[in-house]
Amino acid sequence: MALLAHDARQAARTLAKSDAPRRYGALMRVAALLRSRADEILGENAADVAAARANGLDPAMLDRLLLDGDRLEGMARAVEEIAAMPEVVGRVDASWRRPNGLEVSRVRIPLGVIAMVYESRPNVTTDAAALCLKTANAVILRGGSEAFRSNRALGRVVAAAIEESGLPVKAVQVMPTSERAALYELLGCERDIDLVIPRGGEGLIRAVVEHSRVPVLKHDRGVCHVYVHAAADHGRALAICVNAKAQRPGVCNAAEAILIDRAIAEGFAPALCRAMDEAGVEVRGDELVRALGGERVRPAGEADWGAEFLAKIVAVRVVDGLDAAVEHIERYGSSHTESIITEDAGAAERFLREVGSSTVMVNASTRFADGGELGLGAEIGISTSKLHAYGPMGAEGLTTTKFVVRGEGQIRG
Repeated sequence: MALLAHDARQAARTLAKSDAPRRYGALMRVAALLRSRADEILGENAADVAAARANGLDPAMLDRLLLDGDRLEGMARAVEEIAAMPEVVGRVDASWRRPNGLEVSRVRIPLGVIAMVYESRPNVTTDAAALCLKTANAVILRGGSEAFRSNRALGRVVAAAIEESGLPVKAVQVMPTSERAALYELLGCERDIDLVIPRGGEGLIRAVVEHSRVPVLKHDRGVCHVYVHAAADHGRALAICVNAKAQRPGVCNAAEAILIDRAIAEGFAPALCRAMDEAGVEVRGDELVRALGGERVRPAGEADWGAEFLAKIVAVRVVDGLDAAVEHIERYGSSHTESIITEDAGAAERFLREVGSSTVMVNASTRFADGGELGLGAEIGISTSKLHAYGPMGAEGLTTTKFVVRGEGQIRG
């Protein structure tokens, strides 16, 4: 692992000197090879899926693991979108002139070497590789054991594209093992790795934080909320709630709890419970939701309010207005994504101002908390840590700034 990290550091130094057109060409080559080598990639993924199914991997994780032609094409398009994004590295964010004549500017530079630790989703392999190449960062990719063959196949494709483009092949490396001991060894390489980004379940996040000697930027649990305000349009609210929960329940931006304002509970809660039932979603509700929703609603326990179900299960609670909704989110949320459904502009602005999660929405599904959907091209993760990035992390989140100072002989008195 020390050699892996050392090779990544050497590649990062070379990448930092590379020009944008060469990196663009490498990314376009990655997209082309994803298409031309689709049979190889899908074959390895099929073997991973078969093994995972035999080992009893739960349906949400199986869905994350599975690749098909459409998903692979989506991965290729995501790489092309990243390639086409405006350049971040070298961008001058601010500049000013001091009274003594010094010209000062803040310029975007790569972070250096990123270690990406994640579970199940092979698309993270190409998204992370592409974003790091775009921003002249080297990356070490450590996916979960359930996707080992898929990730290795994708790593071979990326490596071939990099080599054909004249960039250092060690700029993107897939760890050759999924053993935890090897990961812990890698997390000790603080001289060569600049940042660790874990994406996965609570256990993985905790293990990385506990063992890492490298700064960690957490992609933590997605306990997302939809608050249906007293001034909500009921038809719009129903559509958003069902989409936020049921469209793809096994991902981190799916809603796990719905809060209903008491002022509209009698009219809205029964309709919500029916709609969730029709979508195959189990509702776990408080006492009033159970009374209004009927036998289909199961009782919610304290653990349900802060649960990341990653399944067709949703917790529903009646709250006494906006203050109570914000208080519930602060207590049980994970700083990921929250949405208010309302036609009251004042209530919407209060919600946006008072909820401190990394993404806060008005009249929109939490499923839009995604780098691609928000115009970032793709994301390397959704940071629930406020330093140094917060929310979906695209290319800019993989850079920092340095001060550039130009003088004409000034000395300090």
